[in-house]
Amino acid sequence: MVRKQLTFISGGVRSGKSAYAEMLVREAHSERRVYIASGVAHDRVMAVRIARHRKDRAQDGWWTIEQPQQLSEALPLIRQNDAVLWDCVTTWLANELYEGFEHGSLCADTPGCMEKKWRELKKTIDSIRAKAVYFAIVSNEILDEPLMDLVYQEWLGKIHQWLASCADEAIEMENGLAIRRK
Repeated sequence: MVRKQLTFISGGVRSGKSAYAEMLVREAHSERRVYIASGVAHDRVMAVRIARHRKDRAQDGWWTIEQPQQLSEALPLIRQNDAVLWDCVTTWLANELYEGFEHGSLCADTPGCMEKKWRELKKTIDSIRAKAVYFAIVSNEILDEPLMDLVYQEWLGKIHQWLASCADEAIEMENGLAIRRK
């Protein structure tokens, strides 16, 4: 499996992560820019926001894959030498970890459930990286803030550390400024 450029971009809410990642992907030499979106419209505000993002991306030439869970299902839609942006890990993690909420059976509470999703995520990221000429992954840096859900914090920290270790570049956004960490 040939590994190509992977950039991990993290930062606080509204720090400029997505805009910076979009700029990097636009600069990649590829025929097609693919945007993998993890958001889910759980309320009217989010539905309006997702609709606005869809419209903006379409006008800017992005091909969007809406994949809130099971990132591996996006693999067949990604072509060789695409430039790919996945936004974002934190939303995907919440979607996966709390899967089953409606039925009272959370993945977070099911032994081995998240471990299985973690193995699948790593394989999927490696597979996208092998296909894409450039791959940017965005995530919120929320570990500095106290959270009530320690399971979420633990998984996010584990995923962030792995992404930073295998990425060619790790960038932290702060106030619209890109701080290169790796």
